[in-house]
Amino acid sequence: MPMEQRGVDTIPEAERSSGPRDLVSILLGSNLCLGVIVFGWLPPSFGLGLWPSVTAIVAGTAVGVAVTAPLALVSLRTATNLSTSSGAAFGVRGRLIGSVVGLLLSLGYTALTLWIGGDVMIGTLTRLVGLPDSGAVHALVYALLAGATVVGAVFGYQLLLRLSKALAIGMTVLLGLGLIAYADRFTTAAPPDTPYLLDGFWPTWLLAAVAAGLSGPVAFITLLGDYTRYLSPARHSSRSVLRATCVGLTAGLLLPQLFGTFTALAARAGLDYAGPLVATAPGWYLVPLLLAATAGSIGNAGLMLYSMGLDLDAIAPRASRTRATVIVAVVATLFVFLGHFAWDAQSAMTSFVLLLTAIGTPWAVITLMVHRRVGGAYDAEALQVFNRRSRGGSYWYRGGWHIRATAAWATGAAVGLAAVSTPLYEGPLLALTGGVDCSFVLSGLVGGAAYAALVRRSSTAAAPLAGQADALSLSGGTSQR
Repeated sequence: MPMEQRGVDTIPEAERSSGPRDLVSILLGSNLCLGVIVFGWLPPSFGLGLWPSVTAIVAGTAVGVAVTAPLALVSLRTATNLSTSSGAAFGVRGRLIGSVVGLLLSLGYTALTLWIGGDVMIGTLTRLVGLPDSGAVHALVYALLAGATVVGAVFGYQLLLRLSKALAIGMTVLLGLGLIAYADRFTTAAPPDTPYLLDGFWPTWLLAAVAAGLSGPVAFITLLGDYTRYLSPARHSSRSVLRATCVGLTAGLLLPQLFGTFTALAARAGLDYAGPLVATAPGWYLVPLLLAATAGSIGNAGLMLYSMGLDLDAIAPRASRTRATVIVAVVATLFVFLGHFAWDAQSAMTSFVLLLTAIGTPWAVITLMVHRRVGGAYDAEALQVFNRRSRGGSYWYRGGWHIRATAAWATGAAVGLAAVSTPLYEGPLLALTGGVDCSFVLSGLVGGAAYAALVRRSSTAAAPLAGQADALSLSGGTSQR
């Protein structure tokens, strides 16, 4: 299979050969992994039993999918990834906001996948063959997993799609065996010694809905375009692509996360997930668990590294996608080491997803508002100006930045960060919300409202595709390479 040569440039129509079924496969197969399963452990670790955990995950996922899935339609129209596509909203330089948000999201989830996958691999090998559970062994396993994911990420979309199709079947079988393996230990009660994390049922339930349920779809706000740019709007309707995205995200997130809740309750996993999961597994399930930890982690982390490589390529156009992928793989592996040796798993995971959700949500809302404004019509050539180190075009605005859109995003993100409640940080606005984390809702509403209010004051900002002449007048009439 040839190595993919495309970075964040526009995908030619002849190469846009994927379909909605491929989209479902990649969203399902890549998410059936321990890096997603572990989010199902969070609600029980917060002190919630079975039904509160299930309702929190399902409700959060449903809201997240409703907000996130329409972003798939943006890259369907632009034929490039979402951070580059957001140049229509934020300017060809302002779209760096999306690249940085996407890079941070993918970096965190890649590190988490390698972290939990490596720990389960070591635990199962310790029980199977007596592998010592030492710092050196952890470092070696993390490095080997990272190296394997780099291969898939560097070869690109087609290899990752084939791997996801295989994982969609294989991991479903392995998780089904897991239900049998842990069934006799299952209980509906929260793990011992896990009081409500926020000293009350509803604040804790809402935290679980955001940290475990909502965070899953939000993790894809910049990733969906990596896949839908390979779908052709000439052959596939927006409705079919949106439907496939909703099905893929919902099934791909709920199946592993609810499995994580089931096994966390069965293993009485309170402060840690990997250790109790391995310790309570029956002997016959150790090999399937090892396969799940290895194959699932490589598939999920490979897609995340692929996305990170695209985002770094968008930030630094001089770097090739291959070089960018290797760089971010090294950084992600360093984060894995920090995760194992320096951070508390529950606090680090919860804080990471809540803070990134608060920052990413207003970006997604504004990007969707512009997509609706322009009716899905984009100037594909103008979106590539920054990548070609040029100037001018429909999205040049003021020096490559749409000031009002950027200000609206910054306002929404600031409000979201001020309203967030994590184990490591609590925002000052919590006093006004009764201690309940409303960061996702507030950041999206404030960011969207600020954008709507600001663009009304500028006819140019209100119509990003009003015409090449308006855009060139803002850039001083330059459109030179």
